[in-house]
Amino acid sequence: MSLDIARSIAFSGLSATSVQISVTSSNISNADTTGYTEKTANQSSSVTNGVGTGVTVTGITSTVDKLLLKSLISATSDLGSADTTNTYLTSLEKLYGSTSSTDSSSTGTSLANSIASLESALSSLASTPSSASLQSNVVSALDDVASQLRETSSSIQKLRSNADQDISSSIDDVNTDLQQISDLNAQIKQTAASGQSTADLEDQRNTALQDLASKMNVSYFTASNGDLQIYTKSGQALVDSSAHTISYTAAANVTAATTYTAGSSSSGFSAITVNGVDITSQITGGDIGSLITLRDTTLPAAQSQLDQLAQQLASAMNSVSNSASAVPAPTSLTGTTSVTSSTALSATGSVRLAVTDQSGSLVSYSDLDLSSYSTIGDLVTAINGISGLSAAVDADGHLAITATGSSNGVAINEMTSSMGSSGEGFSEYFGLNDLVTGTSAADIAVNGKILSGTNELQLGTLDSSSSLTVGSTVLSSGSATVVNAFYDALTGSRTFATTGGLAATTGSLADYASAIVAEVASKASQASTNYTAKETTQSTYASSLSSQSGVNLDEESAKLSTLQNKYTAASALIQAINTMYSALLSAVQS
Repeated sequence: MSLDIARSIAFSGLSATSVQISVTSSNISNADTTGYTEKTANQSSSVTNGVGTGVTVTGITSTVDKLLLKSLISATSDLGSADTTNTYLTSLEKLYGSTSSTDSSSTGTSLANSIASLESALSSLASTPSSASLQSNVVSALDDVASQLRETSSSIQKLRSNADQDISSSIDDVNTDLQQISDLNAQIKQTAASGQSTADLEDQRNTALQDLASKMNVSYFTASNGDLQIYTKSGQALVDSSAHTISYTAAANVTAATTYTAGSSSSGFSAITVNGVDITSQITGGDIGSLITLRDTTLPAAQSQLDQLAQQLASAMNSVSNSASAVPAPTSLTGTTSVTSSTALSATGSVRLAVTDQSGSLVSYSDLDLSSYSTIGDLVTAINGISGLSAAVDADGHLAITATGSSNGVAINEMTSSMGSSGEGFSEYFGLNDLVTGTSAADIAVNGKILSGTNELQLGTLDSSSSLTVGSTVLSSGSATVVNAFYDALTGSRTFATTGGLAATTGSLADYASAIVAEVASKASQASTNYTAKETTQSTYASSLSSQSGVNLDEESAKLSTLQNKYTAASALIQAINTMYSALLSAVQS
């Protein structure tokens, strides 16, 4: 072998080793860099005319198990979904409090506990029904229940609004990832065309892909030209030759009535679109998939359960209050049921309407046979025929009955009246003596006049004797009968329909409230367990991928030491060849 060939071999070895040292040093310094994979400087022998003439570095590459990466991408999407669900359900659980009075983590009151406090207040009032302070305690306890229902309802809608805002924020992040992947696609092709290594760029692209997967579930593959192409699960392109921007506008205001309906352009949550195509239903995984489910299914289910509790509470209280009267009787009664004068009247039985003075003495009265009237207008005419009473359907479409004497009031005894398909009594049908107003948890409230003290709590009953005498006392309070009726309505067994995933059941209002709290706690516990399992799975795949393609510091350090020795040997060989050249020149010249 000539000295020229030997020197060429030594220099090629020195050059190749220098590149390998550089790559190994980069591996060591980037060992903790997220997404970085171990790089290898590949070399091959140079052969000329069958004779080895050195080594050449053919490229810098990394080896990533594609199947393992795909498993990690899927697990990352699952973890993103589980993490978000766990966070939101933990917040929802805190809203409901705990049924345990010893639970110091809550405010000490769940809905069930608040209803139990109302039961206790009624029980105390039953022993001394004339006590103004005990009556006030009942009104206050009922107001606490109604307030808690409204606040919980408002908080549920706030969580839905937060989920909607988080969807918008996550979509912004997704668009950033999609654009980054598209840009890296272009850089990788350009770099590969110039013969340079694309390994670091591919690492960056895989990191962006993992971040994207944590936000939403996607399908992807690497095209023959090296592009990473990304699609929704139904095949809508997100990245092909370019990135396709996902569009979404968060709702300005969220209420229980705010919903998302596919293909609908009406007010509500807007669709998530790509190039005008609605992809909302295609996003079932990742952070966004979970947020959509929470916003449109999980939280509305919780709201529907809360609404049923509120409606049943109002029904229980109002069924009693409408069979009773405040003492003294209020100067006017205005219903809550929407009617018109032409509304057909489907009713049987009789109802007693009376005018009483401040002491509960009779001024006038009449018993109306409801089967005699065809419409609400006919009924209004009949009431106007009672001395001292005036009736009308007001501007809001509610029946209003007023005592014409300034110091008199209106009292009703429902007697045998049966109205509408549900057979409600006269006062209950129109909502004339409602103790509780509202139609859902969002607006349930204690009657404002009773809450302010303008009207008293309905604890009296208009005399139902066959005939009444003007001037006699026909309305008096102080009896425990109505109080006990309130207590029985509150604690008695009621039927609750299947709502929001909670099976149909029977029990008291407190029982149902406890069932709601327990179900939310169960869902939160399941979400926590699922999050832990998904975190373990994702961590396992991440560790496996790191073991397969990540940097092992011990191995790289040993490799670096070996390469340094090779570099020293190549340098020594060059020095020896130079010495031989010098000796040869000296021999020739002498």
